[in-house]
Amino acid sequence: MRLLLVEDDRMIGETVLDCLSADGYAVDWVRDGLAAETALQGNPYDIVLLDLGLPRKDGLEVLRGLRARKDRTPVLVATARDAVTQRVAGLDAGADDYIVKPYDLDELLARIRALLRRSAGRAEPVYEYMGVSINTATKEVLVEGEPVILSAREWAVLEPLLARPGMILSRAQLEEKLFSWKDEVNSNAVEVYIHGLRKKLGNALIQNVRGVGYLIPKAHGGEQA
Repeated sequence: MRLLLVEDDRMIGETVLDCLSADGYAVDWVRDGLAAETALQGNPYDIVLLDLGLPRKDGLEVLRGLRARKDRTPVLVATARDAVTQRVAGLDAGADDYIVKPYDLDELLARIRALLRRSAGRAEPVYEYMGVSINTATKEVLVEGEPVILSAREWAVLEPLLARPGMILSRAQLEEKLFSWKDEVNSNAVEVYIHGLRKKLGNALIQNVRGVGYLIPKAHGGEQA
């Protein structure tokens, strides 16, 4: 999943960037409101972690502009402004959730996961299909009851497919979710990770739609990740 981190404090930004990257997110980091607007208008993101007290343009203005463009990208406001009126202003401007600084990184990751599930119209984190069970919250993967370990890159390819079972994602769309600005993109990277996932999880889980892209089928019984 690709995330935009908007944070002007270098120490906080570096800490959060390391945390999110270690958890498998592709992260673009900008440090002021105008840079955030440029990034949001030029790139697709799965979620935005937005500070409010930003130089050049306030975070609330960035948020209002995003919603004025009918952009529904989930926004998690992270701010030191802990007054109730400020939290209310952020939510009324279109934020989906907020977290008050200083925040616990585990809580931050949990809130991000919850927002991603909500944006995909899901409540439960577990996806099950033909003997494969995947918990998107804990990243535990079982095949016929046996645990399977995925690499960070394999998970980064699997997660967006799991987010909306039945939806086809092209190679370019998967690359956008897999790589941030700083990453070098190899032309066959997605195919390599898909091949690795199929070896570990079986060929039935990730299906190839020739000339279009890849999809994960909807789970039986209406259960979706």
